[in-house]
Amino acid sequence: MKHIPLLASLCGCLSVSAWAQSSLDLAPITIDGEQPVEPGLALDQPSGMASRLGLSVRETPASVAVANRNDIERRGAQNFQDAANTLPGVNASAPPGFGGFVSYRGFTSSQITQMFNGVNVSGGLARPVDSWIYDRVELLGGPSSLVNGAGSVGGSLNYVTKLADRQERAIEGQVSYGSYDTTQTAFGLNHALSEAGDQVQHYARLDVSHNTSNGYIDRQQRDAWSLAFSLLSDLTPDLSHTLALEYQDEHEDSPYWGTPVLNPKAGELKIDKHNRFNNYNVEDGRYEQRTIWVRSIVDYRINDSTSLRNTLYHLDSQRDYRNLETYQYNADNSAVNRSTAYQVRHQGKQNGNQFELRHDSSIFGLDSTWSGGFEYKVNRTTNSPLNVKAANSVDPNDYQPGHFYDLPGTRQGFVADKTNEATTQALFVENRLALTDQLALLTGLRYDHIELDVTNHRQVTPSNPRHLKRSWEPVTGRVGLTYQFLPSANVYVQYSTAAEQPNGTQDFDVSTGKQWEVGSKFDYLDGRGSATLAAYRIERKDFAVTDPLDPTLSIPVGQQTSKGIEVASSLWVTPKLLLEGNFAWVDAQYDEFTEKNAAGVVVSRKGNTPTNVPDRVGNLWLTYDLAPQWQAGVDARYVAAVYADTANTMTVPSYTLYGTFLTYKLDSHTAITGRVRNLTNEVYAEFVHASPAYYLGTPRTFELAVQSRF
Repeated sequence: MKHIPLLASLCGCLSVSAWAQSSLDLAPITIDGEQPVEPGLALDQPSGMASRLGLSVRETPASVAVANRNDIERRGAQNFQDAANTLPGVNASAPPGFGGFVSYRGFTSSQITQMFNGVNVSGGLARPVDSWIYDRVELLGGPSSLVNGAGSVGGSLNYVTKLADRQERAIEGQVSYGSYDTTQTAFGLNHALSEAGDQVQHYARLDVSHNTSNGYIDRQQRDAWSLAFSLLSDLTPDLSHTLALEYQDEHEDSPYWGTPVLNPKAGELKIDKHNRFNNYNVEDGRYEQRTIWVRSIVDYRINDSTSLRNTLYHLDSQRDYRNLETYQYNADNSAVNRSTAYQVRHQGKQNGNQFELRHDSSIFGLDSTWSGGFEYKVNRTTNSPLNVKAANSVDPNDYQPGHFYDLPGTRQGFVADKTNEATTQALFVENRLALTDQLALLTGLRYDHIELDVTNHRQVTPSNPRHLKRSWEPVTGRVGLTYQFLPSANVYVQYSTAAEQPNGTQDFDVSTGKQWEVGSKFDYLDGRGSATLAAYRIERKDFAVTDPLDPTLSIPVGQQTSKGIEVASSLWVTPKLLLEGNFAWVDAQYDEFTEKNAAGVVVSRKGNTPTNVPDRVGNLWLTYDLAPQWQAGVDARYVAAVYADTANTMTVPSYTLYGTFLTYKLDSHTAITGRVRNLTNEVYAEFVHASPAYYLGTPRTFELAVQSRF
């Protein structure tokens, strides 16, 4: 909290000084082949997955934010999750076992849909990988099942991979070295494969990155490869096809699972900072992931007013864990008790097809744009877990980590538990109607038919049959109005809904979500600045809670609400100084929520805040052109305190991170950047485990990178 006045004062002073400036004639440093950074929030860029109508961010009556490739590079995002954290209100982290964890608008985990190239996939794949192969990250606030399918109560993130474009040739590369022996070697090539004038034109793109690190936690080592290849073929002037292949491989030795908190566990939780880099996992702990994507994308312009797109895809992934995962201090904090030896293999396959048709027309003389289509997908996952207590105790100042298979009850090999196969068939339609030159109405509706088929591979019992089937048929939609009261400013209002299928095999109906949102998007100071503002209220209801009359059962009567405000702005304070920032405030609480406490008694958490949900998140960036060849910048990120338990008796403190960079343009092709992250070496928790335990963020690090484009 103490840092918010500082950030607000700095923004205010810089904004006031901007009124004295008159023109914009200098853009930030660029090198050949790079698009110059546009001032403002680029409100006229496409809104991406926020709508299938091809609307811009400005035209969409919803909270939409995009971190494009220039934003990713300028802000030094190392992976796509870093890029997501630059968007308003997003607080993302990557604790093992959670894939990619996101808190946004008061909701977490499965209530935030994370998609890849517009495809909703298994949450485990959201574990962050190198940002090199990604073109942008898109954020849509609030319920958005209309465009993304089941889920999306709090919002949606979409990570979009680079694809081949129609440049004749473009080459880029980057090498970097930083603290903890962190390295990156990356390469990208876009090239025309046919001669100018050929009837059929082909363009290919290849991006490869390799990352290694010894990690800031003891014994934690990581090695990861990312590859993306695409072939764009213009078969006719109106018909094109894109074949896209992606491969990701990640291996991490002795993954860091958290730092135990000291006793007593009440109020603001604390850790032993002298042992902050201890790794209590076993010596041969591991995490591995291999993912293969194949997409076939057809774009066909039927005529000037009608076009279609069809995306056929296949995804194959495998993730392996073998770790000792839970750590807690004994009563006098003299020893750490280790438990939960967990070995599991997740195998997943998803096949699907998305078809979209867009048509421009008129209704009673009013301009109208339609979009409709269908989606079919089959997601099949098989889990093979081994979970044993395997408790032992170690001295945090002097211990041997041991090996996984030396722990009692562990064994090598995998035995399948269950296979879940979810089949989704969906129909959707969306329309934008221009009621007047200034007023537009956006409507949409989606129907899903979801079937879940569970196969039990273990011993069959009355409570665990060989096969179990469930089905749901949610209908979701949205309606919004946009009023462009000035050429550079509008206001909007929107109502949207969402549906989410129950977790596991519960025989419940879908839980539902709804949101009211009002906002505005505008440019100011003759286009030197741009801003977005949104206020919202979301209600999620009918999710599972513990039955107060029978603690062994769950009932679908839970309810959770959140309300908040988000603001983002970008301003050229002077022709050389760019100020960017965003801030989000949310008030999230349970309205109806019961659970069993440690004593096995059912208690109500009504009025409490969900865990790992900060009520304030803010970002600030200042970029200054020192000279034609030199550029410098500073940044700050603030995340408020969070609760570590649903009883709201334990808290994790807020934190503020500062960073800085300096770039030198060596020649017309090459730039060198030095960057410092977490400048003050803040000790902070990105996430808090239920044990409870801190998942600590990265300490102060240094990085030197060389990037070239031709």
